[in-house]
Amino acid sequence: MTAASTGPVVERPAARYVSTYTELSVQVRESGLLERRHGYYWSRIIGTVAAFFGVWVASAFLGDSWWQLALAAVLAVVSTQFGFLGHDGAHRQMFDSAKWNEWTARIIAGAFAGLSLYWWQGKHNRHHKAPNQIGIDPDIGNGVLAFVPAYAHKRTGFAEAFTRRQGWLFFPLLTLEGAALHVASVQTLLGDKKIKRRKTELALIAVRLGLGFVVPFLFMSPGLAVGFILIHLAVFGVLLGGSFAPNHKGMPIVPENAKVDFLRRQVLMSRNVEGGVVTDYMMGGLNYQIEHHLFPSMPRPNLHKVRPLVRAHCEKHGVTYTETTLLKSYGIVVRYLNQVGLSKRNPFECPLLREYR
Repeated sequence: MTAASTGPVVERPAARYVSTYTELSVQVRESGLLERRHGYYWSRIIGTVAAFFGVWVASAFLGDSWWQLALAAVLAVVSTQFGFLGHDGAHRQMFDSAKWNEWTARIIAGAFAGLSLYWWQGKHNRHHKAPNQIGIDPDIGNGVLAFVPAYAHKRTGFAEAFTRRQGWLFFPLLTLEGAALHVASVQTLLGDKKIKRRKTELALIAVRLGLGFVVPFLFMSPGLAVGFILIHLAVFGVLLGGSFAPNHKGMPIVPENAKVDFLRRQVLMSRNVEGGVVTDYMMGGLNYQIEHHLFPSMPRPNLHKVRPLVRAHCEKHGVTYTETTLLKSYGIVVRYLNQVGLSKRNPFECPLLREYR
């Protein structure tokens, strides 16, 4: 050792954090929790497909009955499960083969949920790359809702009045989310950009939307058929949107040019939701959002098993691990949106950034 190196080594914070995820990744890989769960996914796919056709068979037998509206809600639950399965396939959680995952996700999402895999992957991959980072994560982009005060500041007239109350309007707006997802999928596929499997995805979505919008009129009176369609779309939007909203909304917003290590980028911007098997089912495993973001290709049924390892690792390295109940998470989302609408929250007050200054 030279004289120049006898003093204490001052390690930069960013460098100190580089190896923390690697340490966790090795531990998880050795646990075997990244191995595929073929039996789980085959049973889930077959069971959900059976439930889907079962709803339509029951609808045919019911005929022009107001009980059809209850079936519409059941169909929305089933459609939401297809959305979750498409999500899992897109993350390659189901099978060892990339093609099997891709085609399973494409067929399930298109033919049974009416969603485009191409559109979903493009949007969702950017979200996973940098959750809650301005200019990168499309989920906090400048849309109907303002998730960043800078966007809210620029609104005037009706848009400003709407934004000031956007937290209270959040759940009513979710009833439109199902229709919005269908529209976004079709619009993307009909765009000028060259898209792989464009015709296939359009055909799958056309079959699903045709079934959903035409078949009810074959069994029901026009008014009841319209009610069936509207309830299905509304409940579908609330269930799917309500499963994604608690995961990141109200968590720290990251400036566009911030550089954060992978572990903290994924953990500090995500929130888990407590619950049992019902919560796991209704949220498609997305209630383990921290674990999903750290290991996006991990099969859904293994996420709750890796949770203790992740929590212990975060505690060891002083990384805040956020977990709360579903109702409390919704309360956080509503308050946060209202605060942004009233321009009371500074999105750059992010605790992790202090560690890099």
